[in-house]
Amino acid sequence: METTLSPEIATAARRTRKGTPNHPIEFRRELAKLACDPGVSVARLALEHGLNTNLLFKWRRAYQAGQYEPPTLLPVEVVHEERTIENAAALPVQSQSKGHPVVAGVIEICVGIARVRIEGTPDAATLRVVLRTLRAAAEAET
Repeated sequence: METTLSPEIATAARRTRKGTPNHPIEFRRELAKLACDPGVSVARLALEHGLNTNLLFKWRRAYQAGQYEPPTLLPVEVVHEERTIENAAALPVQSQSKGHPVVAGVIEICVGIARVRIEGTPDAATLRVVLRTLRAAAEAET
């Protein structure tokens, strides 16, 4: 079974400083998609495109796990709410060292290259969603 890619995808591999090819995501996605087709020999497909078979198997696993799909964005609506502050302890206070306001109730989480800063008092459900998303992103990086 012959498989062909569009010419711009098939010749799109760029080389890194070490001389190993750095294949674009479109190329990996297309080959991984072809490797998932029934009756396709992954070894033959890799050989036809000058790739190591294990690399194509890795791309196929990543494709099946959804790693080559763009992230889906959810619509966000920003609503301005007028609030009155009942607790004076939650007000920002001036830091004596730098002159920047310090907000009481700040959570800052760093995972890999992601940094999330939550000010105020988030509800438990929101915090759970943020932590799950960060954990999934960290596991996807490894």
